[in-house]
Amino acid sequence: MVIALPVPAEANDLLNRDPLAILLGLVLDQQITMEKAFTSPLVLAQRLGHEPAAAELADFDPDALLEIFAAPPALHRFPKAMAGRVQEVCRVIADQYDGDVAALWCDVPTGAELYRRILALPGFGKQKAQIFVALLGKQCGVRPSGWREAAGGYGDEGAYRSVADIVDDESLGKVREYKKAAKAEARAAKA
Repeated sequence: MVIALPVPAEANDLLNRDPLAILLGLVLDQQITMEKAFTSPLVLAQRLGHEPAAAELADFDPDALLEIFAAPPALHRFPKAMAGRVQEVCRVIADQYDGDVAALWCDVPTGAELYRRILALPGFGKQKAQIFVALLGKQCGVRPSGWREAAGGYGDEGAYRSVADIVDDESLGKVREYKKAAKAEARAAKA
């Protein structure tokens, strides 16, 4: 994997060596900045004193996990909801993939199957699942047949629509411009 987001180098290092960190970044990437979402797996590991496994988080005491999420600075603006969501996702990984996050995408035969597996995760709707497929394809080399189609517009080359397209500050700016324009267009359509 070659993740190079505009986050601290230590956070990128974790994202590159630990598939759970990538998954948790995607889980947390809502209603906070992308930088915060993809740095929070590192902060979680630091607070635990080690890089956690999915099975460990799945079985973690919910109140203790909430304390870790809520300790200043909180890992997410909604620490209770997101600590619970992380635990739900980790339970699926522990139960259905023997705790191996990479089993979500390793040896997946098609992009459609990859999308289906991701969409089945708690908290992953169509858009988030497509973004994850695009991130895996564009930055991690996970490219089963039909992955771009499964990613929808997020799979388009040079689209700059999501975290899947961010590799530096310039591409981050382009993604932010796209999102700003999309929000303005949606507001105009409602008016």
